[in-house]
Amino acid sequence: MIWLGADLHKRSHTLAAVASATGELLGDRTIRVGEPGFAAALAWARGLGSERVWALEDCRHVSGSFERFLIAHGERVVRVSTRLMAGERRGSRDRGKSDRIDAIAVARAAIREGVEQLPQARLAGVELDLRLLVDHRDRVIRMRTALQNDVLWHLHDLWPEQSFPRNALVSRKWGQPIARRLARAEQTARVRIAREELRQIRDLTRSADALEAEIAELVGQVAPHLLDEPGFGPLTAAKLIGEIAGADRFSSDAKLARASGIAPIPASSGKTQRHRLDRGGNRQINAASHRVAVTRARCHPESRAYIERKRAEGKSSKEAIRCLKRHLVRRIWHLLQTPAPDPTPTAITTTSLT
Repeated sequence: MIWLGADLHKRSHTLAAVASATGELLGDRTIRVGEPGFAAALAWARGLGSERVWALEDCRHVSGSFERFLIAHGERVVRVSTRLMAGERRGSRDRGKSDRIDAIAVARAAIREGVEQLPQARLAGVELDLRLLVDHRDRVIRMRTALQNDVLWHLHDLWPEQSFPRNALVSRKWGQPIARRLARAEQTARVRIAREELRQIRDLTRSADALEAEIAELVGQVAPHLLDEPGFGPLTAAKLIGEIAGADRFSSDAKLARASGIAPIPASSGKTQRHRLDRGGNRQINAASHRVAVTRARCHPESRAYIERKRAEGKSSKEAIRCLKRHLVRRIWHLLQTPAPDPTPTAITTTSLT
């Protein structure tokens, strides 16, 4: 079997063909990004052998078009994280860094890991829509927050004796009186800027609310069972669905946990048996899972009981939360399978947390 590693850039992709059995480099080439270049790459790869797997560095902003082209033409494609590629490159006999060296490192990292251990690429579906919508809403919220901070400083300069809550500009109780007071004030440059920014805040709030409603509707269509779980709101569920991008890409919950940096890393030696925190993986999945775990530890009786048991075993609060996150990943992986599984039980049971 031939592995085709790819180092991807906006304008060009560098490919390296490596024999699975020996790790020998069979050839390499660089193509221009676009349909003609993709077709030339596929023709070249087909001339090398009939059994092949494409290993693309996992940077989907630049790999998406090539990935979709290959899948549409019946090719098997897996994603290799940058961390795996960099580790392989450091251990290589070829010193230095170039697109060719990186492409070879991607292919050899994929050979080392094995095709079943790597997440499979597939054509984008509703998961991509959710990720784009959530990311866009996050940008809208960041823009609104920046404007809120700016307007609050303008208001402090205009009326230093008046204090305003942080959410004053997005609430009707405060927002409309502030707008009226600004309209009555002398129309200096500061007042006019504050009024304009206040209008922008209202527009961004409407956009954020509309996006949240659209996200909630989509999540309800594709993963209603996830919303039935304690601690999962529409935005957190959408973040998980979009970032996981198809739970069936992972052959087990353990692989999803490893890909998201939730599974602990063995750090044992001799008689010392221990694990350490994984600071790699998809930090967006990790952060969303952490929010759910913290919420459940506070509000969900079974999760609270599990946390207390772990603390009684000598674990710290942070370590207990990490253990709970690992169980949550198992539940998330199960609920996001296609077709959707039987939703019962709707929460992690006491027995599953032992």
